[in-house]
Amino acid sequence: MKNLIKRLEEQVAFLQNEMSQMSNELYCQQKEISVLKKQFLNFEKRINDLEIGNEAGVVMEDKKPPHY
Repeated sequence: MKNLIKRLEEQVAFLQNEMSQMSNELYCQQKEISVLKKQFLNFEKRINDLEIGNEAGVVMEDKKPPHY
């Protein structure tokens, strides 16, 4: 009976460690998703601005020269 309890305690400790690692990984992924969403929204806004002709936010290097 003591062996069974010891094995169960080891399994619980292992599972707690695994859950902690998964939780940390999930937190990192959520932070990365948040950053990517912000970048996507910025790109989407920039594309929309270009489509409606509002080029105020465009860097001069991105504009075509006048002879094009």
